[in-house]
Amino acid sequence: MRTLRLAGVFLFVLAMLALCTGSALANSTVDMQLVSVGGNNAGGVYTYPYNFSINGGAPVSLICDTYDNEITVGETWKAQVDGLLSGSGLFGNQLLDYKAAGLIFKSILNGTLSANVGNFAIWGLFSTNAQNSSYFQSSGAGAVELQYLAWAGSAPSSAFNGLVLYTPISGTQSANGTPQEFIGYSPVPEPGSMILFGTGMLSLAGVVRRKLKLQS
Repeated sequence: MRTLRLAGVFLFVLAMLALCTGSALANSTVDMQLVSVGGNNAGGVYTYPYNFSINGGAPVSLICDTYDNEITVGETWKAQVDGLLSGSGLFGNQLLDYKAAGLIFKSILNGTLSANVGNFAIWGLFSTNAQNSSYFQSSGAGAVELQYLAWAGSAPSSAFNGLVLYTPISGTQSANGTPQEFIGYSPVPEPGSMILFGTGMLSLAGVVRRKLKLQS
């Protein structure tokens, strides 16, 4: 009976780890609320980060890929959550553009690109209006866009692991028209780390089991 309980605890911890990686959100519908923006702005608009409460949880920072749509702080809507390359986003099967957007976002996260230039480069992938903006043309965002499109064409599939697309469901918004689409990132643990974690949990289970035997 005690062995079954230990096995249950072990499986529960593994399930919690999967939730932390964001995999539990994939292929699902969530409730989103824009709670704040990070303060970065260029060309008269805010850029990354946009801070959201998802299903009532703690704020999560996402990046916008939809220049032509508008949202306001406090607005709510439902979104479909899929992998970045699912082909089900607002821009359909523009997979090369989505790949470039994902790589640009990762570069913003690791500090290689500024949030302002990177976000405008992402917007330019999907919007002529963004491309025609004065900031896009003066900041070098166009050159960034072209460079990342070239990289995206040869990048391995693993380069897009952990990138998630939050596509708004039209008609569910509390204000305005169709909301913007957003990209999020949850780092995926390396296989070696997962093996070490599992080994550690098994070792811990063994120690607990031995203690239980000593107490019985």
